[in-house]
Amino acid sequence: MYVHIGQDFIIPTRSILCIFDMDTATWSKHTRALVQRLAKEGRTVELFDDLPRAGILCSGQLGEHLYLSGLSAATLQRRAELGAGGLSG
Repeated sequence: MYVHIGQDFIIPTRSILCIFDMDTATWSKHTRALVQRLAKEGRTVELFDDLPRAGILCSGQLGEHLYLSGLSAATLQRRAELGAGGLSG
């Protein structure tokens, strides 16, 4: 199954390690360090206009990637739980 995470990006649910709210998760120095490391390595994809609302950490054949989405973490979680990515309405 796949999840639509914003703009034109769809990712497989099996690759998702976690979905987190950027407002609360970045309070942790460990999360901030992870985001900074992945950005420095060029492993982030920005899918927002103003500010990112959620981070989606994924694992794949090329390693970890962080997608920064303008959608809320609750919306992304609901789409992942639906299995069809919430694409059918």
